[in-house]
Amino acid sequence: MIRLLLNILWLIFGGWLSGLLWLLGGAILALTVVGLPWAFAAWRIASYSFWPFGREIVWQQDAHPVAGCLGVLLNIVWFVFAGWYIALSHLIVAVVEFVSIIGIPFALKDLELAKLALAPVGRTIRDKP
Repeated sequence: MIRLLLNILWLIFGGWLSGLLWLLGGAILALTVVGLPWAFAAWRIASYSFWPFGREIVWQQDAHPVAGCLGVLLNIVWFVFAGWYIALSHLIVAVVEFVSIIGIPFALKDLELAKLALAPVGRTIRDKP
């Protein structure tokens, strides 16, 4: 019940915008064949960004072939061209949310999104037990 309430508040107070921006970024990346691995990662992040409470970010160990050396290379390219400033934007939002006591749970989720934005390839989202 608490997770549902937090997710609804998150969605109302900015989660929808973050999720839509991740969806848009994924759509732009999908327009090129080269950007498809990052597009799928962006869409996974969008799903987490819309509804983060009660879910967790985990590495895909052997579930996906991109999680190996190619995944590391893709994450390096992502970090250089997009990851660091997307993570910085999530960090700025988290600092603003930390200012109020009420915003601390949301700030923690924005910090998770910032961490995920640095290296999204090879990660997946799953429900917490």
